[in-house]
Amino acid sequence: MPKTSKMHLCGFLIAGPVVHSHAIWRNPKHRTDFLSLNHYVDIARLLERGKFDFMFFADRLAIADRYGASHETGIRHADQDATRMDPVPILGAIAAVTSRLGLGATRSTTYDAPYNIAREFATLDHISAGRAAWNVVTSMNDGEALNYGDVPHLGHDERYDRGDEFMEVAFGLWNSWDEDALVLDRENGIYADPDKVHYLNYKGRWFQSRGPLNIPRSPQGRPVIIQAGSSGRGKAFAARWSEVIFALQPSLERMRVFKSDVAAALVDAGRTPDASKVLMAIMPFIGESRAEAEEKRDLHDSLVDPLVGLSTLAAHANTDFSHFSLEENVEQLQSSGSQGNLAALKSIAAGKSITIADAGRIYGQGVMCPRLVGTAKDVAEQMAEIVTSGASDGFVVSPAFLPDTFEDFVGKVVPILQKNGLFRSEYEGSTLRAHLGQAAT
Repeated sequence: MPKTSKMHLCGFLIAGPVVHSHAIWRNPKHRTDFLSLNHYVDIARLLERGKFDFMFFADRLAIADRYGASHETGIRHADQDATRMDPVPILGAIAAVTSRLGLGATRSTTYDAPYNIAREFATLDHISAGRAAWNVVTSMNDGEALNYGDVPHLGHDERYDRGDEFMEVAFGLWNSWDEDALVLDRENGIYADPDKVHYLNYKGRWFQSRGPLNIPRSPQGRPVIIQAGSSGRGKAFAARWSEVIFALQPSLERMRVFKSDVAAALVDAGRTPDASKVLMAIMPFIGESRAEAEEKRDLHDSLVDPLVGLSTLAAHANTDFSHFSLEENVEQLQSSGSQGNLAALKSIAAGKSITIADAGRIYGQGVMCPRLVGTAKDVAEQMAEIVTSGASDGFVVSPAFLPDTFEDFVGKVVPILQKNGLFRSEYEGSTLRAHLGQAAT
């Protein structure tokens, strides 16, 4: 069994009514105030109490209307894109009431400008004293393209090519202020050393940016970069730029294969095989007994309509599945968008008869998140097996209900992980990069 350092934990969120679980807003125990700032502030405080490395918000820039070429299904049943508030203002507020928890937001390299992104995350890194993270996405479907009509909707690999150039500009802008450029000599009236603030003068195929950034170098130098590409091109992009890779793999074997592929891609990119932390998504259901945990899972699953899962799946795959009968086999489905999730869904169907309706239920229940079901001890042991087997460096914990899942996890699972030496008992640094055990930039 490979030796392992302490695992890393992230809380996964969307600023809306659902996350991977499409049942969250239907929580039978209490109302989930997903339009309220206090909802997210309370979750952040809870995660910080549990010593999580960071939280991050997934995001997209359109409602889902691929299924049936209409937004009717997604809006009626609340699919993953029915509502997504902008996470960056929310993180700004959270920065004021937390002191250690890392703060991650999603921003697209296809529908934004590098200068905007560099400025936004430099600001967040300053006001959080070095806790900012950027989950980089290239965007993937026609709905987003239609909301930004002056930007062509690029093919899968070309989006990543554009993304590479975007990152070159952003990194250049973050480096445009030397670490010691800010002088603040009040007596002599010298604010900064102009010789240590540099023009960028970048000219590429997609972007031109003169620079420099109009914000001094931030505490981390730049935000921690998160990426979730699962295709071959996506893995290459992640290997070049990321410090955290978020993965959603439905089985231990697929986790091992993914992590091995990432290690090889990192080496191909000229980095060490452990240069980026690989965190696997999990959805825990925790009870005082396994039977109680299974009851929680079954109640959760009963609240998910197959159509809501198909609406989200159609958005992720950038393909309209509505012309298929719900009783047809899932192998009929093809994707021009996010390829990893559909491939994982089909892997479950291997050798089995899984209908498109079944696929909708599975997708709506958790977008392929592995579910860890049992007592807190059971869940902790399953997490330990994944990490100690070398299949993951930690986990992105995706809630079934909010804040219920995080309350159970922080109150019951974290203490077991701490007692077994698998997770920190206290934060050892103040920046997110320090939590991750990575060198400052």
